[in-house]
Amino acid sequence: MHPDRVVIGSGSQRAMEAVVDVYRPLYQNDTPMVLTGIQSAEMIKYASNALLAAKISFINEIASVCEAYGADVTAVARGMGLDERIGPRNLFAGAGYGGSCFPKDVQGLAATARRGEVDAPLIEAIDTSNVRQRRRMVDKLHHLVGDFSNKTICLLGLSFKPDTDDIREAPALEMVASLIEAGATVKAYDPAAMEHSKQEHPDLICCEDPYTAAQDADAVVLMTEWNEFRNMDLPRLLDCAATNRFLDCRNIYDPHEMVRLGFEYVSVGRVSRSPGETNDTSSWMIPGRFSPIRT
Repeated sequence: MHPDRVVIGSGSQRAMEAVVDVYRPLYQNDTPMVLTGIQSAEMIKYASNALLAAKISFINEIASVCEAYGADVTAVARGMGLDERIGPRNLFAGAGYGGSCFPKDVQGLAATARRGEVDAPLIEAIDTSNVRQRRRMVDKLHHLVGDFSNKTICLLGLSFKPDTDDIREAPALEMVASLIEAGATVKAYDPAAMEHSKQEHPDLICCEDPYTAAQDADAVVLMTEWNEFRNMDLPRLLDCAATNRFLDCRNIYDPHEMVRLGFEYVSVGRVSRSPGETNDTSSWMIPGRFSPIRT
């Protein structure tokens, strides 16, 4: 284990000393230990996860502003992250956060504030923004393909993050539900999470590889940034699909390269690209002052 810190909360000095002895090997490795009361220890956990979730919701909202003004959220996030007061972690625009920790802890902290009759609009807004970001991904796909009815959509990735089969609060599952409810056929591939996803959505068609999932699809949507997807045979994927439409909800591909390969490419917080468009960036760089792009 290599934790950033160990937090020990107790109302008993004797119990705290016993726990410190258990973790002494970490202490000897210069791992900071925070010794505090039970309420403060609980608050450290809730507040830490809420702040990390807030960074995700913040950069996702910045991504929407970037789209309106022709800026590139990846460049913006890099510039922000180089400020040592901010740091680069959790500054990746995408489909929103999920899993068992962030949603539960943000909602739990907000509920704790309400029980204490504390007005905490910023904490409340973290979850609200995340829910809205998930909906934005559905809206982006709708703008790309039109009416979902009788469309076939390929989803790449179902787990809430790569390298896990955990689908709790996964943005991909919300996308699946929205598409099926609207009358679409949804085919998907995930290296680990298909069995759980199928149990959640019996109408979901799970495929053995990305190319089978993309066969005859009206659009391909990348929902989880598995390394396997970074190394896909993209020309083969394009040949399998019925159209060239690609929605990258995790910004793992280079827009110009995707267009060069023939995709109509939409991502998060970056200008959408279609084959035949110029690579000249002058049309989307901010010209001295902000001028919204109208589409």
